[in-house]
Amino acid sequence: MDTAPLIGQTAIVTGAGRGIGAACALALADAGADLALMARSADELEAVASSARASGHGVTVLPCDITDPAQVAAAVATLARVDILVNNAGTDRPTAFLDVTPEILEELLAVNVKGTFFMSQAVVRKMKAGNHGGSIVNMSSQLGLVGSGYETAYCAAKFGVEGLTRSMAIELAALGIRVNSVAPTVVETPRTAVALANEALRTMIVGRIPLGRLATPEDVAAAVVFLAGPMSSMITGITVPVDGGWTAQ
Repeated sequence: MDTAPLIGQTAIVTGAGRGIGAACALALADAGADLALMARSADELEAVASSARASGHGVTVLPCDITDPAQVAAAVATLARVDILVNNAGTDRPTAFLDVTPEILEELLAVNVKGTFFMSQAVVRKMKAGNHGGSIVNMSSQLGLVGSGYETAYCAAKFGVEGLTRSMAIELAALGIRVNSVAPTVVETPRTAVALANEALRTMIVGRIPLGRLATPEDVAAAVVFLAGPMSSMITGITVPVDGGWTAQ
């Protein structure tokens, strides 16, 4: 098996400064890809870039607000080519349904859905111009497949990502562009650490996962690298749940 199947390819990872995004970036670099790292915080990106450069491949840092189509287009235009896009950037604000404000709903839709849409448009234009196809991996969630209380806005956004993934896959297949999604369960990251410090909450969540543990960023990154690379060359329009069996119930 080729241990570096992505040599010669360039991968954009959004939300690459920490957690799942950082793990995806480092895993793609280990598979041979050059990287373009995007997030709002340049400092966080530089820390990940430093680790990725140790693999010997090129790394470009592109601070960018993915909810701004002009910033997205300008950032993508700086790259000579793009072969892989990982739409990882996302956000969540668990809130009771009746307490969801227009601002909360707009934030979740803007980052999770609109940002994914704008990034994909810019990258597909680049892929089409290069006439070389490509792979897009959208970061969904188990809550893009099933519902949950106190997560109505997030579920609405991630179900949107799922619909976008399937529709893009159908339309872009003629261009040789594959589009899939990854749907993680609760992942142990710096962002989730505060909530997961509540032992009762942690026990409840783990009790819902048949494999009996939370996911790691590396679990998610492994699925992303698979969908990005040649071993999944006949796979498009599907979701890979990295959920330990949560949605099988």
